[in-house]
Formats: sequence, structure tokens, C-alpha cells
Amino acid sequence: MGAADVTAVPAVRLTGVSKAFGGKNVLSGLDLEVPVGTSLVVLGKSGVGKSVLLKHVIGLLKPDSGRVEVGGVDIWSVSARERDQIRRRFGMSFQEGALFDSMTVGENISFPLRRHTRMSVAQVRDRVAECLELVRLPGIEAKGPSELSGGMRRRVGFARAIALKPEILLFDEPTTGLDPINTDALVRVIQKLRESLRPTAITITHDLKVAFQVADRVALLEAGRIRIDLPPADFEASDDPRVVAFVQGDSAMDEETAPLEVSG
Repeated sequence: MGAADVTAVPAVRLTGVSKAFGGKNVLSGLDLEVPVGTSLVVLGKSGVGKSVLLKHVIGLLKPDSGRVEVGGVDIWSVSARERDQIRRRFGMSFQEGALFDSMTVGENISFPLRRHTRMSVAQVRDRVAECLELVRLPGIEAKGPSELSGGMRRRVGFARAIALKPEILLFDEPTTGLDPINTDALVRVIQKLRESLRPTAITITHDLKVAFQVADRVALLEAGRIRIDLPPADFEASDDPRVVAFVQGDSAMDEETAPLEVSG
């Protein structure tokens, strides 16, 4: 198989994925494909299931039906051990950074290195410093999470996410609750990580400005399915009423599109 054939296999593919909680459908036959090296941003209203989608991608949730493939492998058709190996291809940045309060910054970032590799103390120290340099926070290894601003905690979360040099980066609402200056700083870090690491990236957010700055493609999650999947400029210019309602923040127009929702 040639190199072109290898890259033709999507980094992530979801086919007919459905998930319900307490009888309520959250994902309803969702299809999604993310080519290798692509930055996809998934937009959607609060509570629509964006985080649930992300947890399916990384294998933290098992679909009620459908397939989740990483590099062409159905992650729920392999053993638990193989699934854990596949998960190591991911780096995930959680909301608010999700740092361990009892650990220093350096200990937080080194945690996956100490757990999953046989790197020496010196190698771990060097990798931690390298990750902090990439997120523009050099030399703060000894600080505790409580000493950091919200934006800094997010960036330390990014540093931990890239520690194992993942092929696929997942960002869960990376800028929620941040002021415009910190949001801009975080966007610049994401852009730098993409330039430096060339990963596949999936970001979920409801921040349109962030989406258009970091995405190769923008998708709209609505009623359990991906309804629109377009390059940023085409998404922004779309006259589809669902996109227009989201872009303009028009609740009246959004209510007009309600019959499009899937109930089963």
C-alpha cells in the first residue's frame, strides 16, 4: 500500500453512531469523517451533545449502535488493551484544563510520561520544558495550578495533552469563560501547535470567532447529527437557515428549524 493510500484512511470516522441517556436521544445515527491532518471544529448549541460526541471519538463512551473508527480500526471490535493503545494516539484538553490541584505544573505535564513511557527523569524534564515552550509558558514547572490564571491553566492543559506527541488532538470548549485577550492568546497557541505538530484536531465550541480562526472545516451538530460540514468561509456565507440562525444568534429563526430535529 502506497503513502497516498495510507493517508486516504481518515484519522477518525463515525458511522451511524447513536447514543441515548435515560431514553433521550443525544446522538441519532451520526456520521462524521475527519481526514488525517485536518482541523475540524464542531459547533452546536449548549446541551446538544458536543462533549458526548468527543467522548465517543476517544472511546470513553460506547455507542448504542454504529461504528467509531480510528485509523480505520473499529475501536469497539478490539480488546480493551488494544483500545487503550489506540487512546494513546489522542491528546485531550478538557474544559478548564482539568489539572490535578495537588501537583505542580511540571508534575501535571509529566504525569502521562511517567505513566506510559520509560523515559528517564532527565528526558521527562526536557519534554515538560519543551511542551511548556510550545504553549508559551516557559519556566513555570514549579508553580501550582492555584497560582495560574484561567488562560494559563488551559495552556498547561494543552501542554499535558501534547506530552506523548499524539497524532490527534481534542479540544473541549477551550475558550469558554475566558476574556477576549486570553481567548486570542489561546487561539494563537492552538495555531502554533498545529504548525509545530501537524496533528489531526477536533475542537468543540460555540465560539464562532475561534472556530473560523482554527478550522479547516466547520461542522454543525444539531438534533443528534452533523447537519452541515463546510470550509469556514463557506460555512459563514451559507444561507442554510440552521447556519444563519446559529451565526446570527437568532432564536426565532432557530425555532423555525425545529421540525428538522430527529426524535428517534
